[in-house]
Amino acid sequence: MSLSVGGADYYLGNLINSSSESKASRLQSSLGSLDAAKATDEELLESCKEFEAYLVEQMFKGMEKTIPKDEEEEENEYMEQFGDMLYEQVATSIADRGELGLAQQLYEAMKREQGVL
Repeated sequence: MSLSVGGADYYLGNLINSSSESKASRLQSSLGSLDAAKATDEELLESCKEFEAYLVEQMFKGMEKTIPKDEEEEENEYMEQFGDMLYEQVATSIADRGELGLAQQLYEAMKREQGVL
């Protein structure tokens, strides 16, 4: 029994596109429904980290589009299919570790807006 990655291009492509769109709408509804005054510090910081991860993931995808493709270069089939998952995991890792600090700055700004900090 053989499994072909190339045969599932259409289905995986649609899944990835719909996954990205659903992630954006899920993040938007999460942030929209979050009442910063009533949210715990953990909920607020987690929402900020989700936003940072989404922003970094979109930045990676945008940067990838700027890389010129060489006609002679063979396309990496696995990066075509699973590259989005790679970007998502790296972006989540960056946000969780606080490497950029965007989530922390956003969190502090939201707390300042409430008059807590």
